[in-house]
Amino acid sequence: MTVAPSSRPQRSALGLLVLWQLYQQPMHVYRMQKLFEAEGKDRIVNVRSRASLYQTIERLQRHGLVEVAETIRQEGYPDRVVYGITDAGRDAAQAWLRDMLSETGGEYPEFIVALSMLFGLPVDEARAQLELRAERVDAQLADSRQALEAIPPELPRLFVLEEEYRAAMLETELTWLRNLIEDLRSGRITWSEESLRRAAEMFLPGDEEEQAR
Repeated sequence: MTVAPSSRPQRSALGLLVLWQLYQQPMHVYRMQKLFEAEGKDRIVNVRSRASLYQTIERLQRHGLVEVAETIRQEGYPDRVVYGITDAGRDAAQAWLRDMLSETGGEYPEFIVALSMLFGLPVDEARAQLELRAERVDAQLADSRQALEAIPPELPRLFVLEEEYRAAMLETELTWLRNLIEDLRSGRITWSEESLRRAAEMFLPGDEEEQAR
């Protein structure tokens, strides 16, 4: 029986993956997790935590997008719950997919926030942290390229688009990071308490300005 939705569900990347996996056929969480890993979805979304999968399914179930299809009982083993998608879940999966493909807002990555506060560290320390990030991005890019090279030529490109995109984004970020690191090393970008204070006085509204509004 489909549970009546309690409110409009908020979309999520893991929620979309779960809905589309159940779109194909009902399954239990262990099977779902293994399929995600076999399809490489663990490279783009955190699906390694079974607890996260259960939490996502429970949320989808509360909103009437997922339901219990059957419970498999075997003597000597814990009950295994098989989940299925509802009609509302099918509609939501398609709507979320359309939105995620076309929209560009709504995400606030931590790295962008950290960049906006780069001056919170001394210049040399900020550069050192960015160099560490660049090393990690470089390693991720090498891993992504290796994964692409290992893909069987018979596999249609349709099923590797996410890895192509991941590699392209990593390559772009690495180039940008190396340019920024060089600007910091050469002194083309720098700061001090005095320069930060001057910038605040020039570009940020003062108390008097706020009170006048």
